[in-house]
Amino acid sequence: MRISVSSDMDEPVARSLVAELRDRGHEVVTHGALRPGDDPRWAVCSEAAAREVAGGTSDQAVVCCWTGTGASIAANKVPGVRAALCTDAYTADGARRWNDANVLALSLRLTSEPLLKEILDAWFAAAASDDADDRGNVARIGRLDLNRPAP
Repeated sequence: MRISVSSDMDEPVARSLVAELRDRGHEVVTHGALRPGDDPRWAVCSEAAAREVAGGTSDQAVVCCWTGTGASIAANKVPGVRAALCTDAYTADGARRWNDANVLALSLRLTSEPLLKEILDAWFAAAASDDADDRGNVARIGRLDLNRPAP
C-alpha cells in the first residue's frame, strides 16, 4: 500500500511512524518536516498528504501535528477525505470500521512508540463495515463533500 505521511515537526514518533510503515511493507511518501525543503506548516503538509489520497496516488495517509487536531482539520477539508484523530487502538478500529476513514491523524505529543504500533495494528486490521447504516453515513459524508443535501 502507498501511504502519504505528513508531520509539521521532525519528532521521534514521526520518524518511528515512517519506519514502522516501511517495516510493514508499505511505500511511504513523506511531507512537511519529514521531507527536506518541504513546507512544514501543519495546514500545508496535511493538505498535501490528504490530496494524494483524494487524487488516488496514495491509498491512505497519516497526518501528524502536536495535538493531531489541526492536521485532522486540514485533511478533512479535502473532498473525499475522511480523517480521524485517533489516540488509541479502539478509536482507530472504529474509525476504519464505522467511518471508513482513509486518513489517520495522530498527536505527536500523546502518541508513544508502543501506542503507535497498537494504533497501526488496529487501523490496518479493520475493514469498512458492510452494515447499511454505516454505509449510509459514509455516503452522506460524501454528499457533504459535494455540498449536496441528503435525500
